[in-house]
Amino acid sequence: MITDETRTTLLRRAALNNAAWCDAVCRAHGLSPRYDGEQLWFSARRTPPMYPDAVTLEPGVPAASVVRADDTGSPGCSVKDSFADLDLAGAGFEVLFEAQWIHRPAGAPLPEAEAAGPEWSEVSGAEELAAWEAAFDGGEGIEGDGPFRPALLGEGIVFLAGRAGGRIVAGAVASTGGGVVGVSNLFGAAWAGVLDAVAARWPELDVVGYEHGEDLEAAVRAGFTPIGPLRVWLFTE
Repeated sequence: MITDETRTTLLRRAALNNAAWCDAVCRAHGLSPRYDGEQLWFSARRTPPMYPDAVTLEPGVPAASVVRADDTGSPGCSVKDSFADLDLAGAGFEVLFEAQWIHRPAGAPLPEAEAAGPEWSEVSGAEELAAWEAAFDGGEGIEGDGPFRPALLGEGIVFLAGRAGGRIVAGAVASTGGGVVGVSNLFGAAWAGVLDAVAARWPELDVVGYEHGEDLEAAVRAGFTPIGPLRVWLFTE
């Protein structure tokens, strides 16, 4: 049973981890995001596709502070409301989706891998990263400039690839920050292989992330516990 105090601590760590990953993506694109104390991570310029312009790091961050930090003058501005406690509707935002933060303690039993599952390894080099991105996007290509740059391949960030017949069929990103490992960009029903790889590299760290719908159900089956809601707001005016 997770106490309220422990839950809040885990939520803060999950939010900080996610902000660190967003920060790395932005810096790989030449942006210079910042932290507003311990309350907010934000980029004053529009972020790459699929990435928020701001992430709240504490509950109770004033909505006005979040809006002032954002680049609402260009299309696609979004805010990750990590504690689902903002009301940005009056500032021209609409809720894009809601999800649940998830948590899995270090040392928890690993889910059983499929007997004929893919073989897992870490992506190495720009060519493998391009292949990983193509598999992540279903081979159709991300519209515009994709978010994953070779500069992301480094300490604390690992792109995991599950291969079958030499082709990438599953994958995820694992990144450290906030005292935990965050798993994001999961594809190919890959929890068993991803958690095994994460446990081998960072056995002492809890694992966090966020999911919704059927993906949340799959995470729960893999041993995660939902610990709290989040929202993503999109500027629409």
